[in-house]
Amino acid sequence: MATTETMISALTTLLVTVDPPGLAPLFLGLTQGMTGAQRQQVAVRGAVMGFAILTVFALFGASILGALGISMGAFRIAGGLMLFAIAFEMIFEKRNERKEKTTGDAITKDHIHNLAVFPLAIPLIAGPGAISATVLISGTMDGWVGKLQLITVIAVVLGLVFTSLYLADRLNRFLGVTGRALLTRLLGVLLAALSVQFVVDGIKSAFGA
Repeated sequence: MATTETMISALTTLLVTVDPPGLAPLFLGLTQGMTGAQRQQVAVRGAVMGFAILTVFALFGASILGALGISMGAFRIAGGLMLFAIAFEMIFEKRNERKEKTTGDAITKDHIHNLAVFPLAIPLIAGPGAISATVLISGTMDGWVGKLQLITVIAVVLGLVFTSLYLADRLNRFLGVTGRALLTRLLGVLLAALSVQFVVDGIKSAFGA
């Protein structure tokens, strides 16, 4: 059984790496053009999938990566490259142009499901940082009781993530059309920088720099 100090350390580490408040504006930019109900569906699915991913890595993370021969550095590089593609679309409105060409039914069924998986659940919520932190914390908690305690911590963090994403809809109404367009481009630039940082960190990790 993990001590209170260990639990607080695990909670703090995951809160910093997942960063629920920081996800809200990114989520708002990624879901631009969606209704409040559609945005809420994405938030629920993304949070649930993020919880499932982190839980799996809490239980079997080291074994999974080892069996596949995947280093955390390679994982960071892949996540960074995928995020950069999303950032490019946000900055140059490619995502919005594609949305305008789709029907409402397609947005409801396909776009919402796909967006909840990528890039929301992974790599924004359950990204390389959160996954690596989860694997490392899991190694410090002995037995199934310790693992259950870690899963409880993950559930608390993901609950805060959902709350943050849910409140993003109020921010959307406050900004208006012009504010959303400006915020989307600004966040696209920030997301591009974040993606490059993922790649840099991955290269350093892979080559032991």
